[in-house]
Amino acid sequence: MKNIIILFTILFTTGFLSAQTIVSGTVTDNKKIPIEGANVYLEGTYDGASTDKDGKFSFETEETGTQTLVISMLSYEPHYEIGDVTYFKDLKIQLVEAINSLSGVTLTAGTFEAGDNSKVSVLKPLDIVTTAGAAGDFVAALQTLPGTTTVNEDGRLFVRGGSANETQVFIDGLRVFQPFSATANNTPTRGRFSPFLFKGITFSTGGYSAEYGQALSSVLLLNTSDVPDQEKTDISIMSVGAGLGHTEIWGDQSLSLNTSYINLAPYEALLPSNNGVHWKSPYESFSGEAVFRSKGEKSMFKLYTGFNHSNLVIEQEDINYTDYVRFQLTNNNLYFNSSYKYFFQNDWSLTSGASIAWDTNDIGIESDKVDTKETASHIKIKARKNFSNRFDFNFGAEVFMSKYDQGYTDFEGTNFNTEYDENLWAGFMESDIFLSNKFALKLGVRAEQSTLLDEFNISPRMALAYKPGEFGQFSLAYGDFYQRPNSDIVKFENNLQFEKASHYILNYQYVGKGKTFRAEAYFKDYDQFVKYNTEMPEFGSLYSNSGDGYATGLDLFWRDNKSIEHLDYWVSYSYLDTERDYASFPTSATPNFASKHNLSVVTKYWVDKLRSQVGFSYSYGSGRPYNNPNTSTFMGEKTKSYNNLSFNWAYLIDQQKILYFSVSNMLGFNNVSNYQYADAPNMDGVYNRRAITPPADSFFFVGFFWTISSDKKSNQLDNL
Repeated sequence: MKNIIILFTILFTTGFLSAQTIVSGTVTDNKKIPIEGANVYLEGTYDGASTDKDGKFSFETEETGTQTLVISMLSYEPHYEIGDVTYFKDLKIQLVEAINSLSGVTLTAGTFEAGDNSKVSVLKPLDIVTTAGAAGDFVAALQTLPGTTTVNEDGRLFVRGGSANETQVFIDGLRVFQPFSATANNTPTRGRFSPFLFKGITFSTGGYSAEYGQALSSVLLLNTSDVPDQEKTDISIMSVGAGLGHTEIWGDQSLSLNTSYINLAPYEALLPSNNGVHWKSPYESFSGEAVFRSKGEKSMFKLYTGFNHSNLVIEQEDINYTDYVRFQLTNNNLYFNSSYKYFFQNDWSLTSGASIAWDTNDIGIESDKVDTKETASHIKIKARKNFSNRFDFNFGAEVFMSKYDQGYTDFEGTNFNTEYDENLWAGFMESDIFLSNKFALKLGVRAEQSTLLDEFNISPRMALAYKPGEFGQFSLAYGDFYQRPNSDIVKFENNLQFEKASHYILNYQYVGKGKTFRAEAYFKDYDQFVKYNTEMPEFGSLYSNSGDGYATGLDLFWRDNKSIEHLDYWVSYSYLDTERDYASFPTSATPNFASKHNLSVVTKYWVDKLRSQVGFSYSYGSGRPYNNPNTSTFMGEKTKSYNNLSFNWAYLIDQQKILYFSVSNMLGFNNVSNYQYADAPNMDGVYNRRAITPPADSFFFVGFFWTISSDKKSNQLDNL
């Protein structure tokens, strides 16, 4: 009996020992450096171990058959080995570095971010309303960034040698067809939108995503706020008008309203224009905006609408007329924008949206009348899939529909009419590929088809980023960009091609320790510019796509808000070399809207004892080319340099009230944007001229802002 027990014990022990399997191996990174402290275990069991200083691990298990071995370590992607447990011996495992969304590489070539949640932001939304000289206009604030040229008689965005028509504006990914208020010739315009409704701004000076098109130079992306943090009422009283805003929240839904009224008549009565302009009825406008938001568990719906009515009557000096030329304008603009985004459980998301705009202009030029009506819409759908934190893919399709009609009646009662209809179809696909925390790649392609031009194009886009250290990185970008000729041309002739620009960009950016530095070199190659053989486009003109051009330069940006307590400042500089042969140009030349050197310095300083923020902004632009018919060289002359020193002061009355004061061009520089020459020479054979100076180059602005908030801790100091 004793022998039987001993035999049974030996057999049981042998069987038990044979059921134990040793799992072992070594864990290293992609440079074969041992990783200490990695967790190694069989999925669904308690069997496992940690790696030692040599990266080695070893443990025993009773599990049999096919198993999953998991190796995990902070800052690395999880690694899985699947197979029979008996094969998990002396494994050689390399872990791949995980992508860190907070400190990893980002794609920044040609792009400026302006949002509180963006780690590469160079501007915040409130920078727009607290920058001296901007007067709350987001476009004026963006003109303090490199790559832009101040064209003070226009007010729109001119980017890297491109005209204002080469920049497009989008709200929540949908096109805005008339983003600027209508105005008279040589009188600067403003953006139609309140910056307080937007959570962030992306301003691309080139090389932008394949998702966007029909812009040869740049895109400006405005994103409305998702969920407001508090209910509040904003009241503003200004020297040129008043405004009222309110945000209401109920559950997961919210509504924000903004209205404003502007009338320059009191201001003009106090400080009348004296530069060749008589305001018979100064600029007056009424505008309103609303954003409705509904947030679901996995969805977000937004509805944005804006309305603007404006009118003016102005008499402007013209060298070819003895009397002033009368110009009358009444503009009405209505815009709707809706978007819906849904997040699926398998990392898919679907975004759809539509925008539509109605715009009418009733224009009177002396006894002539011009009436324009434009209806334009944009429908878009986009899908996105995050396959991992290393790779995502998005694709979509969209259509732009526009109908334009213009009627012209001359002083004799003769009527002329021009019109066009267009459907522009587009599709795009793009992926972000993060090879590591140091390398990232964006690849995309866009295709477009215009029914008006009967033309098709394909645009490749590419961007590459490398991050050698903790704070700095290099980026490269390339892309082809197409744009339909503008309405002033296609309303007369549509047997044309898309105009084209190719962008090449090299960028370095440093962001860290309260400092931002950007240096960006670029080259733009223009092709297929529209040319015509008359001074302005008209019915009898001969049109072709034989024009071309280039723009190359260097943009520099520096911002520092840490080195000196309470002081925030940034400096922008741009060098631009550009020429183009387009429109009625007889030869290739630098256009009037491009200056070779542009400099901007913005400062903001908080004075604690005075409860005030004071700021100065200085803008400089070297002389812009103009054509002097008294010389033989086309566009061979240059205006004097542009200078503007502006000041703002904001006083915090209490937690809810701010008194605001600003002066633009406080030193009264007489900035000349161009010269108008007589149509015919005088008796000495010389063409007389007059200087063109904008009527609103110098102005002061006083405002009082009062926020009534449901949040008792709300403090207007945060806005400064």
